[in-house]
Amino acid sequence: MPVPTSVSQLLEKQNVSYSVALRPDDSNVYSISDLPHEQHLREVGAARSLLLQDGEGRVQVIASADGLFDIHEANQLLGRDLQPTCNDELKGFLDKHQLTSVPALPKLGGLPTLVDQRLLDKQLVLLDSGADELLEIHQEDFALMVSGAIVGDITVSLDSLEQKLKTRGPDEEELLAAVKTFTAKRIKQRLEETLELPPLPETAQRIINLRVDPNADVGDLANIVEVDPSLAAQVVSWASSPYYSAPGKIRSIHDAIVRVLGFDMVLNLALGLALGKTMSIPKDGVHGATSYWKQAVYTAATVEGLVRVIPREHRPGFGMAYLSGLLHNFGWLVLAEVFPPQFNRICRCMEVNTHMPPHLAEFYILGVTREQIASWLMQLWGMPDEVIIALRHQNNSSPAEVEHGEYAKLVLIAQRLLQQHGIGQGPRQGIPDALFRELQLDRDRAQQAVEAVLESSEELDNIAQQLQA
Repeated sequence: MPVPTSVSQLLEKQNVSYSVALRPDDSNVYSISDLPHEQHLREVGAARSLLLQDGEGRVQVIASADGLFDIHEANQLLGRDLQPTCNDELKGFLDKHQLTSVPALPKLGGLPTLVDQRLLDKQLVLLDSGADELLEIHQEDFALMVSGAIVGDITVSLDSLEQKLKTRGPDEEELLAAVKTFTAKRIKQRLEETLELPPLPETAQRIINLRVDPNADVGDLANIVEVDPSLAAQVVSWASSPYYSAPGKIRSIHDAIVRVLGFDMVLNLALGLALGKTMSIPKDGVHGATSYWKQAVYTAATVEGLVRVIPREHRPGFGMAYLSGLLHNFGWLVLAEVFPPQFNRICRCMEVNTHMPPHLAEFYILGVTREQIASWLMQLWGMPDEVIIALRHQNNSSPAEVEHGEYAKLVLIAQRLLQQHGIGQGPRQGIPDALFRELQLDRDRAQQAVEAVLESSEELDNIAQQLQA
């Protein structure tokens, strides 16, 4: 796509010299078609633009895409209470000018502009053109463009955050530090007492015990699920969904196990649903983000599809993979429960940093991530190691070889495939070819698996809707 006409005309009117930056022709890590625009912006450190607003009006921010934009710092600098302009309000502007994003041109439409100091330190500045292309502008010309704008130290290097994530200490120490920093409560001897999280539900405990019982049968599982009317209704509803095309009417848990889902599937589904119901869904989430249960249902279904296309001799355990997908975002619920004031700030940070993975916002603000919190809690509850590893390492695209690491890789691939279709939290990101090789998973067949899930979106949406009720 060429530089948008409205952008080129504006630059010519300002007498700004520019050229179109060439996009790399190859990559040793990602397939070219799999390198999204947001990731490209970050890799080359280009400038991106976003609009904020409050009761006084709108402000444009020009920030480096290889940094986390700190909206809290910006508000302190400006003495404002700015919030992200919602996508619905931006759509008319973008459609009118045939743009896919807000061009990183300072003082766009005469708006007051806040500029990232890090951009002024570059000899050659790359700007998001509002389309796929990037514009190259020399530092002297960029300095003239931003004359009269407010300049501030408003971003933190994403590379530095990721490096700190790699060199951090044990999870429990960091969780204690986060609690000590962000609550006024006395730090007690046991972390679980400090966090005041609910105990493992009785139903979930009975299911975990059943998992290790070699003599367990369909009747044992049905008896456990039937004790919880809400859980029983959800399992029957799941089995009755057109997604599974079950013949005849599903009349009982026994029917759901024997005729449709199978013992392993119902055992892990019931366990995931029981745990998911221990926490309330946060009301103050990220604007426009996929709901918790929709994300859980789609990820579990995608993981299910991926496992099926892996050669049988290399295939991970189906039940553990499905449960890992269903619970992959459980830490989001815990985060909202444990750190409510900071959860609000994290949500706002994510809304203005749509170009970066959400866990970096959590680490920047709290010093811990949802993955750390969730995996610690699963360990405390005695959940299977496969799930603990999957939740803990799901955002690590090149994890060290750890036992059960294949489950984390499956969840990562499922999430990124769905993000490319606008489902989930965070930006579209490329998937390293090495991940597919390590799982013996063909990239094309993985794409076909997620497409099959999306073709069943109506059925999956109905399942998610019932869980949200």
